[in-house]
Amino acid sequence: MTIEIPDDNASLEDRILGGLDAEQREVASTLAGPLCVLAGAGTGKTRAITHRIAYGVHSGVYSPQRLLAVTFTARAAAEMRSRLRDLGVGNVQARTFHAAALRQLQFFWPQAVGGTLPNLLDHKAQMIAEAARRLRLSTDRASIRDLASEIEWAKVSMLTPANYLENAQDRGNPGGFDLTAVARVFQSYEDVKTDRNVIDFEDVLLITVGILQEDPKVAATVREQYRHFVVDEYQDVSPLQQRLLELWLGGRDELCVVGDASQTIYSFTGASPKHLLGFKAMYPNANVVKLIRDYRSTPQVVQLANDLLAGRRSGGPVADAAWAAPLKLVAQRDAGPLPQFTECSDDEAEAATVAQKIRALLDAGVPASEIAVLFRTNGQSEAYEQVLASAGIGYQLRGGERFFARKEVRDAILQLRAATRAVAESSPQPLGQIVRDIVASLGYTDSAPHSGGALRERWESLAALVALADELALSRGSGFSLADFVNELQERSLAQHAPTVQGVTLASLHAAKGLEWDAVFLVGLCEGLMPISFADTPEAVDEERRLLYVGITRAREHLALSWSTARTPGGRANRKPSRFLDGLRPDSVASSAARGKGPAPRRKAAVPASCRVCGSMLSTGAERKVGRCSQCPPTYEEQTFSALREWRREVALSADVPAFVVFTDATLTAIAEARPTSLEELARLAGVGPSKLERYGEAVLTVLAESGAL
Repeated sequence: MTIEIPDDNASLEDRILGGLDAEQREVASTLAGPLCVLAGAGTGKTRAITHRIAYGVHSGVYSPQRLLAVTFTARAAAEMRSRLRDLGVGNVQARTFHAAALRQLQFFWPQAVGGTLPNLLDHKAQMIAEAARRLRLSTDRASIRDLASEIEWAKVSMLTPANYLENAQDRGNPGGFDLTAVARVFQSYEDVKTDRNVIDFEDVLLITVGILQEDPKVAATVREQYRHFVVDEYQDVSPLQQRLLELWLGGRDELCVVGDASQTIYSFTGASPKHLLGFKAMYPNANVVKLIRDYRSTPQVVQLANDLLAGRRSGGPVADAAWAAPLKLVAQRDAGPLPQFTECSDDEAEAATVAQKIRALLDAGVPASEIAVLFRTNGQSEAYEQVLASAGIGYQLRGGERFFARKEVRDAILQLRAATRAVAESSPQPLGQIVRDIVASLGYTDSAPHSGGALRERWESLAALVALADELALSRGSGFSLADFVNELQERSLAQHAPTVQGVTLASLHAAKGLEWDAVFLVGLCEGLMPISFADTPEAVDEERRLLYVGITRAREHLALSWSTARTPGGRANRKPSRFLDGLRPDSVASSAARGKGPAPRRKAAVPASCRVCGSMLSTGAERKVGRCSQCPPTYEEQTFSALREWRREVALSADVPAFVVFTDATLTAIAEARPTSLEELARLAGVGPSKLERYGEAVLTVLAESGAL
C-alpha cells in the first residue's frame, strides 16, 4: 500500500525521493503493510530503505521512536544510523538483532526475572575449554573454536543439548569429535555458564524470546513501543532471530524486509534464505519490489555475475519458481574492461602474476585501498602477503590474523628452530620431509581434513609452510638446510611488517561481504578450493557458487580471476579450474559445447534426493550420501561394514588422523551398501573424490573382495 502524502509536502517528496530511481522510489513511498525488497548486489538497497524511513518520519506516518531498523553487523548498523542522520531522522533506532535484544533484556530483566542481569560473556573459548575438561576431553585452540561455532549454530537453530543429537546428523565431526561428545560438551558448557552466572550472545536472544513468549505484559509493552520494523540482509536471519522478530510483531504486518537469496553465504552459522523466499507465503498481501539496477559494477562485471548465477539451483523450496529465481542485474555504469581469466603453472606464479597486475593498476593511478585480493581460505593469504611485501606494495589483512602471527605458524617455527640442533646437516631426508615430520605434531597430515572451520585453517597454515619448504629446497638446491629454512622464515616474517593503512586488502570471500573495491582479484579458483573440497552436497556446492558471486560483485571496474594447475613449482599439474568457470572463461569446455564444438564435461552423478528403499525425500547430507533415509534399515552385510571400519581404523592410526578424515561414517555406509566392483563405480559415490579415490580406492576394493562383498 502506498501512502498518499498531502500536496503541501511536495517539496519534501522532491527532497527525499527526487534522487531515487523508479524502483527505489517505490520502496521509499510504500510506507504501510508488509513490504519485501529483493535487492541485488550494488542496487542501492540501503539508500532505498533509509529514504523510506526518512520519508515516513518527515511525512508524519512514522513516529521515529516507534520504528526499529535491524541488521546483522555493527558496521552496517552504524552506516544506517549515519545515513539516517544525514536525512534528518537521527533519532530512529538502527541496531543489530543482538543489540536491540540486549537493550530490551536489560530493561525488562528486573521485572520479568528479578535480580541483576548476569554478566555477558565476550568469548566462549575459556568456558568451552572448562566444559571439555570436566568431561576429560582433550582439546586445543582449533577444536575449541570449532566447538564454539557448533554450539552457536545449535543455539540460533533453537536446539538444546537434549535435542541437538537428533537434529545434527549431517553436521560432520565438529572439532574432530563425534556428535554425542559435542552434545555432552554443549550441556557441560551450559552448566559452566550457570555456575559462573554468565550468559552468551545467543542467550541474549533466547532469553528475550522466552520472556516475550511467557510474559504478556512485557510483550504488550514492546509492541506498544515499536509499531514499524525494517530488517536488512533478511536472507541471513536464523530461526532464532526470525522467532524474535515474530514476537516483536505480535501478529502485525508493519514489516519491511530487504535481502538477496543469491548472497546467502553464512548457512554454517544458521542463516537461511527460506524466510525471505517464503515471505509472500507468510504475507499474501505483501508488496514485492525488485531492485535490479546495478550502480556499482560495469556491464562486463555484471554480465559475468549474471552468467554465473544462471547455473545455480533454485533458491529454495517455494511454490513460485519465479520468486526463487536469481535476480538478473542490469548495469547502469558505462562499459569497462573485460574480466581477465588467467591460468598459472603454480601458486607462486599465480601470486607473482597478481602482484604484477596490481603494480600496473597502482602505476595507472588506482589507489591501493581500492584494490582487493580475495581467496576462499585464510591459509591462502601467505603467498600474497609475501609477494606484495617483496614488491614493496603495502597490504592489510582483513578478517584474519597475519600469516606469521597465527599461533600454529609461531609454534611451528619454534619447533623447527628447536629441531635444527637435533637434525644433522647431512641428513639423508629431503628438507620437505623433515619439515613434515616436525609439524605433524601440530596437526599436519598429508591429506587435508574433510571438515572446515579452524581445524581446516590450521592445516592450511601448516601445509603452506610445508609447501614453502618443498619450493625452497627445489630452488635453492640440496645445500639448503633446515637452519637455512628457519632463517628464511624469520626474514619473511620481519619483511611483512609493511604499512597497511593505504594497502591492498587481502581477505577471504566471507570477510569481503558488504564491501566493494575498484579492482578485485579472485584467486585460487580451482577445484578443491572453489568449490571447497568438503562441499559434498548439492546445497553446499550451491552456496559455494553464491560465495563466488559475492566475490565477483565486489568489483566496480577491474576484475581478474585466476587459478593454478599445480601447488608448487615443478609439481604435478593435476589441478582443474573451478567448475563454476565452465562457460564463463574463454575457450572453456562448457562454452565450446554451447557453440557445438565439443562435448559437455562429464559430471559425477547427482546425489539421490529420495530414499531408494521407501521413496521418501532425503533431508540430510548423510542420508543423501547413503541414498537411504534414517528410518529404513541398512542394506549392507554386517561383516562387510565391520571390515571397512577396521580398515579405516588402521589407516587412520597409521596416518595419525581422526577416522572421519579417511572416510565419514556416511560415506563408509554408502560404500558397504553399494558394494562397488571397480574404481569407476566407487568414484560415483558421494564423498569419494579424486584424491581419496587415488589414495584409498584399490584398498577399499580389496577389503570388499576379501569380506565376500564382491
